[in-house]
Amino acid sequence: MSSRMSLPFVVSKKRPIVVIGAGVGGLAAGFRLAAAGQRVVIIERHDWLGGKARCIPSPAGPIAAGPTVLTLRSVFDDLFSDAGLSLEDFITLSKQDILARHFWSDGAQLDLMADAHASASNIETFAGAKAADEYWKFESATRALFDAFDAPMMRTARPSVRNLIRVVAKKPGLLSDMAPGRVMARDLARRFSDPRLAQLFGRYATYVGGSPLKAPALLSLIWQAEARGVWLVDGGIAALAGALADQFLALGGEIRTNTDIERIDVQNGRVTGVGSASGETIAASAVVFNGDPLALATGALGQDVSQAVSGVARAGRSLSARVWSFAAHAKGVPLSHHNVFFADDPYSEFRDLEKGLMPRDPSLYVCAQDRGAGPTKALERFEIILNAPALNTGQIVSNERLTCHQRTFPTLGRMGLHLTPQPAILENDACLTVPHQFNALFPASLGSLYGQSPNTMTASLSRPTARSKIVGLYLCGGGAHPGAGVPMAALSGRHAAEAILQDQTSTSPSRPMGTRGGTSTVSAMMANARSR
Repeated sequence: MSSRMSLPFVVSKKRPIVVIGAGVGGLAAGFRLAAAGQRVVIIERHDWLGGKARCIPSPAGPIAAGPTVLTLRSVFDDLFSDAGLSLEDFITLSKQDILARHFWSDGAQLDLMADAHASASNIETFAGAKAADEYWKFESATRALFDAFDAPMMRTARPSVRNLIRVVAKKPGLLSDMAPGRVMARDLARRFSDPRLAQLFGRYATYVGGSPLKAPALLSLIWQAEARGVWLVDGGIAALAGALADQFLALGGEIRTNTDIERIDVQNGRVTGVGSASGETIAASAVVFNGDPLALATGALGQDVSQAVSGVARAGRSLSARVWSFAAHAKGVPLSHHNVFFADDPYSEFRDLEKGLMPRDPSLYVCAQDRGAGPTKALERFEIILNAPALNTGQIVSNERLTCHQRTFPTLGRMGLHLTPQPAILENDACLTVPHQFNALFPASLGSLYGQSPNTMTASLSRPTARSKIVGLYLCGGGAHPGAGVPMAALSGRHAAEAILQDQTSTSPSRPMGTRGGTSTVSAMMANARSR
């Protein structure tokens, strides 16, 4: 524990806790704090809530332009139940039998299933009995790793090498499963004799913005987050963010949108408030920053907090993306909700990304947002994601939108999926979001969608944790521990809220918890935006 923890502070009822950013992490932090009886104001620069879980309009309805997968549902069940609420009272969830459908250019298809036995059966049909046996060994190894590291590494507020050593000391067999010193691609080639399966499971590195050619083999455990269940949220992840926001308001919280915070004020080593771009100063007893920690390190929120986190300015950046969101009619191959169309060369994409190039032969993630929860509609909503380098490594692409279009839709067409009409390629058309636009949406991120690069063995130990070096300033979001992804962002919000509550000086033996039916306090800016 740092020496600064000997300087407790009192959260004043006159000065709120300010959360900068209404992403899933910021909403989770605010929700927990409000449920604990704290006065909280969440301030968001955009006119929507949910951060990267945003939507764009279309003739078929709002289309996701961000995360589409809800895994580790228990994180959100716990978040709501800790406040005396039930998640299912506020959103509609559908558990999926098919986790994802995978396509190759030779016509091969493979469904991975929520039931491991069904997955093994599909793999045996796809690649033979030997491949099914290899899958069971991989499933067992990654399950053991996930179970071992979930609590002491991912869910703890401060992971450490000591925790890692303790886990391995108790179960020495984990060491071989971790494959220290080996990258994912090499380890998966050892585990699977069919290169298509190595390609498939290597793609899980991209779920946290990494490359299977660089990411440590340990990241294969990410598969287990999906293997334990995938849920569709009616209305998408944006609806989950909306439910969090609504219940935060019901607990007495306040949300201000269209308010850009440009500085965090510090006096005598303690946070005192924040300043908006409009010139307003808002006094705060504590501040939670739900943004990329790189924004702090580069002075985007003022020089007072530029030293609040260590190492992030020197750390590599995770991947960005080029994201299509549009409505179309589909014909050809049968789609599930989550689909991956794999490139012929499993690794040329990542070699191009490493050079800062737009991949010449990309694998494509296609989310058919209207599949899996009811009858298929004639006009469907689609989100297609292509991996892209962050801006600090990416080279300028001439005719970026046209080139991206040419590497997306003809590729899908050759693999049997035909979408009409295809989206426009006009400059700044909302149907395509590219890295420099992500950087504008989420300032000082360099377009990176997952924060620091996970492509080192110690990446999980080097992310900023909830407590910064400045008293009263806390971090949450995908750039902070435990990392990228919707449930991880929510866990980071929990860590930030618990750190604030622990750091308070309080004479009360217990904290009040919110109950159903609380008074809603809505700012003028949110009067028409409580329900999403």
